[in-house]
Amino acid sequence: MVSALVCRPLAISVRSSAPASALPLAGGPLAFSACEAIRRPAPGRIERSTVATAELIEQAIGERWASAPEAWELLDRLSNPRPAFAGLGMSRPRVMGVINVTPDSFSDGGDHFEPGRAIEAGLAMREAGAAILDVGGESTRPGAEPVPAEEEMRRVMPVVRGLAKAGALVSIDSRRSVVMRAALEAGARIVNDVTGLTGDPVSLGAVAQSGAAVVLMHMQGEPRSMQKAPRYEDVALDVYDWLEARVAACEAAGIARARIAVDPGIGFGKTMAHNLQLLEQLALFHGLGCPVVLGVSRKSFIGKISGESEAKRRLAGSLAAALAGLERGAQIVRVHDVAETAQAFAVWQAIVEAKPEPPAQAVA
Repeated sequence: MVSALVCRPLAISVRSSAPASALPLAGGPLAFSACEAIRRPAPGRIERSTVATAELIEQAIGERWASAPEAWELLDRLSNPRPAFAGLGMSRPRVMGVINVTPDSFSDGGDHFEPGRAIEAGLAMREAGAAILDVGGESTRPGAEPVPAEEEMRRVMPVVRGLAKAGALVSIDSRRSVVMRAALEAGARIVNDVTGLTGDPVSLGAVAQSGAAVVLMHMQGEPRSMQKAPRYEDVALDVYDWLEARVAACEAAGIARARIAVDPGIGFGKTMAHNLQLLEQLALFHGLGCPVVLGVSRKSFIGKISGESEAKRRLAGSLAAALAGLERGAQIVRVHDVAETAQAFAVWQAIVEAKPEPPAQAVA
């Protein structure tokens, strides 16, 4: 695969203490003073170079690093503030609470299977700090079998209606256009599709027509087989290129970039090594000019690292991975443990926004 120039922000620090030459990272509280410029000029060949942001700008002005339009567009996408996503400001990290209305999801299957319990749990998540409530009726865990559309609708629609009626910002986690449309009509405002609007030939047009926001997630393969020896030339670049193509397809269909968020799909057709590489290189995805969504909560790679086989006992590892995402500029983090995550985020935000005390005045 041949790809255009991409840039991974490096030397990321708090903006208030960053060098004067640093650029803001997606307009948030962090800044980067260097980046890794990456090109794939031919299949199997990757060229990388590390440049300071000051040099990067100088080379762009002089058209020595890349064509000026390409370089400036990339710099703008990396540094400009993100517009509100589904009406939600992106100036600070947001928590997306997971509501699986399923009997077989990997970590909470059955917990919210009854609609009344699911609505109650969702409202409790909102009270605890979830800005978005993500409702799904089909498990996409590794090895999961598809659920008929009628059953998926039966599971999610009462929950979507109940939460939307209560004023919550609801996301529908589905890969079927019929479910997306029904949920949007019932008050959902975001579509979260693990196939990046490729799993249903009608879904791209349905979302474009609706005016809803959309989360495009990367998945290699499909849930039944995605963990059977997934392979990449370079996982971060391959996922970036795929998401870039999906963003372009959405724009061509009439979905403005301001309506799009991207998710690299941790655990969806990736080995543990792939997951760790994606997390470490997460800042790369800001080059797409969209909010970055990160889903790491309770996932199996945390269990493999920690030795914890019980998904519900992976809170500490989930928080560590989520905070690593914040340190790389993630704007939305999808979690099961909302209260604990919201508390961790509030402390992180307070630290990055802390102002240095003025020097003490000398006593005459």
